[in-house]
Amino acid sequence: MSTRTSALDAVVYGVDIQSGDVRGDAPSYALVRYDGEELERDVVSHRKLRRLIDDEEPAIIATDNMYELAADKDQLIHFLGSLPSGTKLVQVTGAEQPEPLSRVAKRHGISYGKEPMKEAEAAARLAAHNVGHEVSAFTDTTEVKVARGRSTGSGGWSEDRYTRRIHGSVRKRAREVESELEDENLAYEKDVRESYGGFANAIFTVEAKPSEIPVSRNRSGDVRVEIERERRDGIEFRPLAKRRDHVIVGIDPGTTTAVAIASLEGEVLDVWSSRMSDTADVIEWIVERGRPIIVAADVTPMPETVEKFRRSFDAAGWTPESDLPVDEKQHRTREEPYDDDHQRDSMAAALYAFDDHEDQFERIARKLPPGLDRGEVTARVVAGEESVEAVLTDLEDDDQPEENSTEHEPRELSPEERQIKDLKRQVERLQSHVETLEGRLEAKDDRIDDLESDLESARSDQRKEVRRDREVTRHRRRAERLEYERDEAREEVDQLEQKVDRMKALWKLDHSNFSDVSAKKEGLVPVKVIEKFTKGAIREADDQYGIAPGDVVFVRDASGAGRSTAELLADFGPRIVLKKGGLSEIADEILFDEDIPVGPADDVAMQEVDELAVAREDDVEAVIDDWHERARDRRLDRKAEMVDQLISEHRAGDNEV
Repeated sequence: MSTRTSALDAVVYGVDIQSGDVRGDAPSYALVRYDGEELERDVVSHRKLRRLIDDEEPAIIATDNMYELAADKDQLIHFLGSLPSGTKLVQVTGAEQPEPLSRVAKRHGISYGKEPMKEAEAAARLAAHNVGHEVSAFTDTTEVKVARGRSTGSGGWSEDRYTRRIHGSVRKRAREVESELEDENLAYEKDVRESYGGFANAIFTVEAKPSEIPVSRNRSGDVRVEIERERRDGIEFRPLAKRRDHVIVGIDPGTTTAVAIASLEGEVLDVWSSRMSDTADVIEWIVERGRPIIVAADVTPMPETVEKFRRSFDAAGWTPESDLPVDEKQHRTREEPYDDDHQRDSMAAALYAFDDHEDQFERIARKLPPGLDRGEVTARVVAGEESVEAVLTDLEDDDQPEENSTEHEPRELSPEERQIKDLKRQVERLQSHVETLEGRLEAKDDRIDDLESDLESARSDQRKEVRRDREVTRHRRRAERLEYERDEAREEVDQLEQKVDRMKALWKLDHSNFSDVSAKKEGLVPVKVIEKFTKGAIREADDQYGIAPGDVVFVRDASGAGRSTAELLADFGPRIVLKKGGLSEIADEILFDEDIPVGPADDVAMQEVDELAVAREDDVEAVIDDWHERARDRRLDRKAEMVDQLISEHRAGDNEV
């Protein structure tokens, strides 16, 4: 039986790995956002998933495998610690030994597909219906530590006065924290280490989550406040909701009473033992976790205590043909954790009862039409000793509208009606207990209201002071940030001004070989400098000052260029390429084929300032003319080679004839 959870009042995230691996490659996730009515689907990176969780704070993050979100246990604990206080991580496939997602989805009537997005959707829908276990690595206890914010070494005063001031500040802040905890009526323990002039530190162990504590982590002057949630020894799994499915119960009575709950699929759902609990406590514990179909013992005949429990639930009984040996019980429960032998015996009873009825359960399941509650039918067949066909017929009749009847003759109640009547009495007892608890809760709420009314005036003043301090701190930080940005802007302006001065100096240089630049600047030509003959250097030069068709380009180191690099430079259509160093044959061929002159930079007088340069137009023209002469000879040589080759091929053909 599944009921809609309050999680649907918020948002459930269903998550499954789309591609990559959380242990290596950056993974992407199939994300389904489910609010109980509408579905939103997306594929996101791990970083975006974390950002969405922080922004929206979903009630549940549902997955079929918690290690799809973290590579190992340490990363998983870190992930759990970073979640918003109201967000749970839920593994919908079970606890330490999860089932396949397809099996869980089928059992709860949820559509399933093997695609990551379909699996994410199934996980979201299952969690929204209270299926799965919450993954927890932290307790509900938080440690708040108030300590020194700086060393007690000399601070400009005499050392004693400086130390007294720091320890006095710690004591003052510790008392403020204690007052805030008491204002919220939180239970806590205090451990203080006194020192010269006050406190060296004070540690408050608070029975609450960090989100429930009115103290934040901060560091101010002489004092720092640290908040750390208490970690468990390992990872703990908590059922998302108390189960009310039909179950098998194994009981081991005695001085210590142990009870185990198993599902109709043979999975141990919960186990518990106690020396102090009475019959009512045991019944209440069982009722909170399911509706027993079978109550089992590990010995025969069934002990009277176990028989009383069986009659109270009107369930079928099961005992072995002879008392179960210890080694067999150990073997049957080898994969289940337990705290003592009594828990082991109760689990063995439940599991052996399942083994004995497994074939019957499967036969019942095969006969059921889709959508029918398997547990209800199984309970009536096993505990009520009815046939499957009779139960199905009865359920179909229940769906038909009742005919009006004027005669009301008293009759004996059927077993089913007696069972319903017993269940109603159990519900009434539980409702009465709930009403008692609600009454206590209302009394406590009234007491809290009275205390809050008495303290409201003092707390209001304290809140005003805190807000004022926060506002001052915020303005101070903003002023510091603006000052930092101003200093950075000034440095950038200085650098740009220096660069402009250097560029101006270029046009004012007095060369021994040049005339006055300002008077005859038409005799100069700008040169674009490329540090190396590589794609990166070419693109960097183009980004900095642009390379346009007809530009004079100077490659400071022309060695090592390949085909693609030469083609990239040729695409810009430079007027001439001046080079230092040897040019590869392939690069030379490509530039030659593109009719781009190439010449040695040493033949041109250049003046460089930073990444800019100028050269004499006459020198550039001379290098271009020289290249054209060499290019003409080179083309003639090529034609001669082609003629020689044709003659050779012709002669070779005549010889073959």
